[in-house]
Amino acid sequence: MIDIEVLHRVSETIASRKGGDPASSYVAGLFHKGTDAICKKVAEETAETIMAAKDKDLLHVVWEVTDVWFHSLVLLHHFGLSVDDVLAEFRRREGVSGIDEKKSRTAG
Repeated sequence: MIDIEVLHRVSETIASRKGGDPASSYVAGLFHKGTDAICKKVAEETAETIMAAKDKDLLHVVWEVTDVWFHSLVLLHHFGLSVDDVLAEFRRREGVSGIDEKKSRTAG
């Protein structure tokens, strides 16, 4: 089971860096650089996850997925969202067929 509290603590730390000094905080630096830089990091970490998976390097997969999650949290906060928004969406989708859920987003 995922320790949801650690996600909340990391999320709170990320939120506290918004508006911080980019010279003293990596996250503040990302916020300062804006959407493109944050998206680039999410894409970079996702590509590294794929490479680790293709190499069947399981520890590396865990490290890279952690980086994807971290940078995704930065992206969420950049847009005024949080881990709770994602958790609410997981709750909404729980028990729903992936095929049906996908159809519901493209209908209408």
